[in-house]
Amino acid sequence: MQYFVYIIYNEIADKYYIGQTSDLRKRIDEHNSGMSKYTAKYKGGWRIIYTEEFTSRGLAMKRERFLKNQKNKEFYKRLEKMDP
Repeated sequence: MQYFVYIIYNEIADKYYIGQTSDLRKRIDEHNSGMSKYTAKYKGGWRIIYTEEFTSRGLAMKRERFLKNQKNKEFYKRLEKMDP
């Protein structure tokens, strides 16, 4: 099974969210429909700006922790520019 680490951005709120999942499309739909408690107050408008794919959940979780620890919007913007 493949796992994805993703960064989404809500332009209206100027907020980033980093997560990991095995079903990227479903997870983004959950963010945009208000089903995720962490992004529900900014319902709708979330778009993917960066993704990485992993072969195990453990590796994805490790990368997610690293990205969350950056807490730097400029770092996330640079990743967005690198993602094809």
